Amino acid sequence: MTEEAPTRVLVVANETVVGRPLIDAVTAHAEKGPIDVHVICPQNQPRAGWVQYSDEARWAAENRLKATLARLNEAGIHSTGAIEDPDPYTAIMDELGRAEYDEIIISTHPETRSGWLRRDLVQRVRQATRRPVEHVVVDHAEETERAAETLVVANQTVEDQHLLDVIKDRARDERHRFVVIMPQGEGEAGDPYERLAHVLQRLEREGVDAVGQVVHPDPFTAIQNAVQWYPVDDIIISTFAPERSGWLRTDLVGRVRSATGKPVEHVIAGDNPSPTAEGGQAA
Repeated sequence: MTEEAPTRVLVVANETVVGRPLIDAVTAHAEKGPIDVHVICPQNQPRAGWVQYSDEARWAAENRLKATLARLNEAGIHSTGAIEDPDPYTAIMDELGRAEYDEIIISTHPETRSGWLRRDLVQRVRQATRRPVEHVVVDHAEETERAAETLVVANQTVEDQHLLDVIKDRARDERHRFVVIMPQGEGEAGDPYERLAHVLQRLEREGVDAVGQVVHPDPFTAIQNAVQWYPVDDIIISTFAPERSGWLRTDLVGRVRSATGKPVEHVIAGDNPSPTAEGGQAA
């Protein structure tokens, strides 16, 4: 008996890629028969006036994509993914030129927030590809079943045991996810990528679902960018004590509360915040 060939499904999403409605839509396809899923994330451009640092936007998109592939693979759905051209229509057509797909799923924000819908992306793809195209709307504000997402902001204090204990305590809720960002300027001593990798490994060993990236050196700008890229519910800011903290001297915690409107917890590091970091600017 010949084994049924899997249906090839192309999923297109960016900021909504980790949304529960999108995961449910893909799972519904899998319940009908074997499927092979490829997820593409057209990397969005930042809002005007927001400073970019290195490859922050791409890293954020890659983090969201990794989280989605992990959820699909845990559900037994074979999936791969890639970051693509910022223009979603171009990204779709390029991918269809590389591989054959039977169906397409396009995930967007609600119409009031979606630039893709304002450009009539779904209808244009239907007309151009002559394939079934399913449109999934993800409204992070209304998702009650998605994992709570906490943004953790730290530099030299990123490995502080008090901070890690706060994260682990919150992670007792199995549907909690953490995004760790490290604002890091050029010339600071120590390897920030090594420190970030070390703390993510420690959290992974504790069963904590966390991703991270090194970001713009100004913490306020970095947080503003991260709130755009991730569906952040609340924020943890880790600093040294007030007498040592440049971040506190600029009232970072108060400014972030005012600018984002999100709950912000301030964690003060202990005496040995980062065993792998030396020198650098005081957070």
